[in-house]
Amino acid sequence: MEPKKQPAKKPLDPIVKIGLTVFIGGFLLIASGMFLSRPDRSIPAYSIGWQEGTVVAVHVPAWTSDPEIKTLIHRFRDLGLSAHDFRSMKVRPTTPEDPKKLYQEVTIYIFSDHKWTEPETLHRYLVNKKGPEEETFRQEFQKAARGGFIYLHGKTKGWIGPIPDKTKPEKKQNIQMLFDDEE
Repeated sequence: MEPKKQPAKKPLDPIVKIGLTVFIGGFLLIASGMFLSRPDRSIPAYSIGWQEGTVVAVHVPAWTSDPEIKTLIHRFRDLGLSAHDFRSMKVRPTTPEDPKKLYQEVTIYIFSDHKWTEPETLHRYLVNKKGPEEETFRQEFQKAARGGFIYLHGKTKGWIGPIPDKTKPEKKQNIQMLFDDEE
């Protein structure tokens, strides 16, 4: 008995070849796009809650550790000292009237509770109204901060802890000063 000859394989139809090319190419394009646009994992997740003038309220998740906040503050400092541009960190220009130096002044307060980064809350803090209720609010706002960063004409200051109270020496406050170029 003679072995049965298998019929020769037909080549793929050109339309099937085009379809497979588009299908595989689409996957490669999506995969490379996802790789190139992946979030920066060297800093913690954060979002800009609100920005009013030169002051920016940043929200980080409650589980963000102090070392991670320190890394975020150092990233702001590195950008301030090298590029003088905070757009890559989602901060809108704080001095838009000078197109050559869009970020002459930036003050960033970092919070774990999103309610402190709301527009009304930040505005209320910045207005600085008088009265016992407003003073209590200001103290709560300052204590709720997890850290902060100030960039002022090339000089930087960064800390972990509440917003420093200007009426008390910083050494007597519960603040870990990371850097202070002004001193």
